[in-house]
Amino acid sequence: MKADSMSPKPSLLILSFSNIPSDPRVLKQVELFKDKYHVVTCGFGAAPEGAAEHYSLPEGTRGWSTDRVGLITRMYTRVYEGLTAVQAAKEILPVAGFDVILANDLNALPLALSLQPRKGVHSDLHEFAPREKDDDLKWRTFVAPFMRWLCRNYLPKAQSVTTVSGAIARQYTKDYGIAVGVATNAAPYHDLPVKPVGEVIKVIYSGAGQRFRKLEHVLHAMKDVPANIHLDMIAVPNEPAYVQELRELASGIDNVTMIDPVPYTELVSKMAEYDVCVTYLPPTNFNQANALPNKFFEAVQARLGIVTGPSPDMADTLHQYGLGVVTEDFTINSLSAALSGLNAADINRWKAAADAAAHDLSAATQMRAWESAIEAIVQK
Repeated sequence: MKADSMSPKPSLLILSFSNIPSDPRVLKQVELFKDKYHVVTCGFGAAPEGAAEHYSLPEGTRGWSTDRVGLITRMYTRVYEGLTAVQAAKEILPVAGFDVILANDLNALPLALSLQPRKGVHSDLHEFAPREKDDDLKWRTFVAPFMRWLCRNYLPKAQSVTTVSGAIARQYTKDYGIAVGVATNAAPYHDLPVKPVGEVIKVIYSGAGQRFRKLEHVLHAMKDVPANIHLDMIAVPNEPAYVQELRELASGIDNVTMIDPVPYTELVSKMAEYDVCVTYLPPTNFNQANALPNKFFEAVQARLGIVTGPSPDMADTLHQYGLGVVTEDFTINSLSAALSGLNAADINRWKAAADAAAHDLSAATQMRAWESAIEAIVQK
């Protein structure tokens, strides 16, 4: 499929080595730009709703390296050019065929630059790439230097850069001397009522079932809370064996129920059935320590109170808008104390604060950094 050079709108390629129809952040980009630009997408899976054209990458290709020799010997150009998703994308995407390319994540940026868009490239970084898995010794030893090489060599060539939180943006600026804007993982605005708390305080945790996130801490914290506080946990089975361990642990805790994941489009409505959302993320690696995740913003749109750990960006935003309570530290005892202290009066106040903040903390407001960045490239 070829980009439509006759379209009266500027052409924008949204490039991502992900399954775009199930990637919330990239879907928000498509929704944001579909009316103003001729939006073309490239990624795995089917065309997302709102894309005028779509280039599908073959299943089985990957945007990360399996070239151990290249990583060990630091032959990084070879490593990057050997990424099978990059090779597949170069076969189907036209060079100089788009006005602007929005490259999602660091591994898409060199490809985007090589496609020579007429106006330029915007880089949207979903994590702090050089420390994405810095809790893993092998990753730190072999992959992190490759990520730092990509940052040094390609980030300065992008016309503009955004990332997911202020702390991560500041780290990119500190390490690589580039200006970085912030487009948070905010959820779309939902016009939902504020539901008062009932006799049972209903708490929800929803997130990826990955061992480094330590979801078991939330379950252990529930063992000593009052009986009128009940937790439902959604653990997406990213690591099925780990999620099974969580189910077995939860089966022995009276006021905990494991429930099945729901589609992303239904998640906020599902969360609105509850009173409080737990967004606690132990700082097991740099990105986890500096996260400002989807679940935080979904809780706001669901008009819930929030219980979180002292993660800087979450804690600052929570305090700014009066949305809930921050635990003293990341211990299980501290989380248990915060959950045990939940009461209807506080929660009703937090719910009202979430309602007041829902527009400010919605995707439409939080994504203005993307909007202004792409517009600046088009108009240059």
